Amino acid sequence: MTALPGRRASVESPAGVPDSLPVPGRFAHLHPDDGACLMEAAAVLSSGRFTDSPAGTHPALAALARVVNDSVGDGARRALWPLAADLADARPAGRDYAPLLVGAVVDAARLVRPASRRLARHGRACRARAARLAHVPAGGPAARIGDLLWWHGPGRRHLEQALGVLCAAPDADQRLSGLLREAVAQACECTGGGAPSREFRCNR
Repeated sequence: MTALPGRRASVESPAGVPDSLPVPGRFAHLHPDDGACLMEAAAVLSSGRFTDSPAGTHPALAALARVVNDSVGDGARRALWPLAADLADARPAGRDYAPLLVGAVVDAARLVRPASRRLARHGRACRARAARLAHVPAGGPAARIGDLLWWHGPGRRHLEQALGVLCAAPDADQRLSGLLREAVAQACECTGGGAPSREFRCNR
């Protein structure tokens, strides 16, 4: 692809990343020539479309990836760039996946603020929902609507508040990068119908 004046061409992308991907950048972009966030790169790999919400990525994982991409420094962002290939096909089917992921992020935030009662409540809520849905089949429209309401309501709020704590930590780049790497690995492990592994479940 052709880089804009003053930009480095995409051939300088990190090792293991296709040369055709745009240059890593923060936030959303109007065109690949302007660069791309991590989720936009995943969308290009999965479908060729330029969007930060590709169909092949679970919405909760995509939300985490967007915040991490926009919050870390340039070096950490480039180091995360190879995750785009895995994010392109990371959509676990289990109904307990979203509360498990949000709960894991809340637990990571509690390591920064162990005395936070709000984070403790959020963690308990995520664990309770995940336990209720652990062996519940996908179900029909009512189940899908219920999951959407949780994600667009308390689930998203819990995730955003926990990420706010992590972003304010002195070692935010390290914490956020490690959290996203683990989340992507776990999503790939259970994509295709498998259950999340023990390590992914929120700490009791």
